[in-house]
Amino acid sequence: MTTTNSKDVIEVLNDLIETSKDGEAGFKVCAEDVKRPDLKALFSDRAVECGKAASELQAIVFQLGGDPENSTSLAGDMHRRWVDLKSAITGKSDEAVLNECERGEDVAKKSYKEALEKDLPADVRAVVERQYQGVLRNHDQIKALRDSERAKS
Repeated sequence: MTTTNSKDVIEVLNDLIETSKDGEAGFKVCAEDVKRPDLKALFSDRAVECGKAASELQAIVFQLGGDPENSTSLAGDMHRRWVDLKSAITGKSDEAVLNECERGEDVAKKSYKEALEKDLPADVRAVVERQYQGVLRNHDQIKALRDSERAKS
């Protein structure tokens, strides 16, 4: 599907808002579950960034005359429940939490990549591309931290 009208653009953006809200909620859970203060701070910061990304996209949807998404996705909710269950079983090791954060960022990468394959207006594409770069940075940083944590065990 190529995106040519504002209704299609709004749909793409609302999907990304859901993804960002999922990230915000997921990083908050991860911040609660890790033991290391540096990871708690990192995850808390990432949660705030995801919230800002969602707000920025919501403003664009509103400008386009749409009704911005305001909640997490069912899949995101299910993922967080799975994270909680897995964390309870594994004793919430920092490595386990980092694994789940990386999985969440994999989902975000896929969502943003798919959005960028659409025919978005240039100004909207610029915002999505900038946010996608942030998702890639988050993913790579979390993967590196997870690999470092894994190397300790």
